[in-house]
Amino acid sequence: MTPGVDCAAHAVAVPSPWIARFAHLVPRGARVLDLACGFGRHARHFAARGCSVLAVDRDRAGLASMDAVAGIETLAADLEGAPWPLAGRRFDAIVVANYLHRPLFPQLVAALAEDGALLYETFARGNEAFGRPSNPAFLLEPGELLRLAGDGLTVVAFEQGYAAGERAAVVQRLAAVGPRRAWPPALDPR
Repeated sequence: MTPGVDCAAHAVAVPSPWIARFAHLVPRGARVLDLACGFGRHARHFAARGCSVLAVDRDRAGLASMDAVAGIETLAADLEGAPWPLAGRRFDAIVVANYLHRPLFPQLVAALAEDGALLYETFARGNEAFGRPSNPAFLLEPGELLRLAGDGLTVVAFEQGYAAGERAAVVQRLAAVGPRRAWPPALDPR
C-alpha cells in the first residue's frame, strides 16, 4: 500500500482485478450475493453496475458503511458459528473474496441460480511464506476451487499460484457459471 493512502477507503473503493475482470458475467439487474463482504468493495461495484446486492458479513461496522448505498441490502450473520442464513434463497451471482470456510461450499453451489456466475478468489497453500493467512484451515489446497465447481458448474477461468500485487500472496481464483448458462459465455469486452 502506498504511504499516505487510507487503507480502509482503498479497500472500499477498489474491487479485486479478478472480480472486475469477470463482472461482465453478471448482467445488469442480477441478484448478487457478496459473501463475507467486509466494507463492501464488491457489493458497491455490482450495485454501481445496476445489480441488486445482498452484502453479508458478521462485521456490523463494515455493513453500516453501506447503509446509504443504493442497490445494497445488508445482513449481519455469523457464517461459521450459526446455521446458513440464506436457506432457500438463490442468486444470479455469488462473489467471495479473501474468505474461506469450507463447510459453506455446498450451500454456495445450492444458492447459485442454474444460469448464475460464481466469482471466487482467496488464499492458497504457500501463502504462509508471505504472511497471513498462514493457518492451513484458511488456505485452499491445490485445485480446490476446481473441485468446488465439480460437475455442476462450468469453469470459465481458473488461476492458482503466486500473485504479485499490492502484496505478494499465493491465491486461487475461479470464475464459473451454472449449467443453464448459454455457452460459450462472452469474453471480457474490454
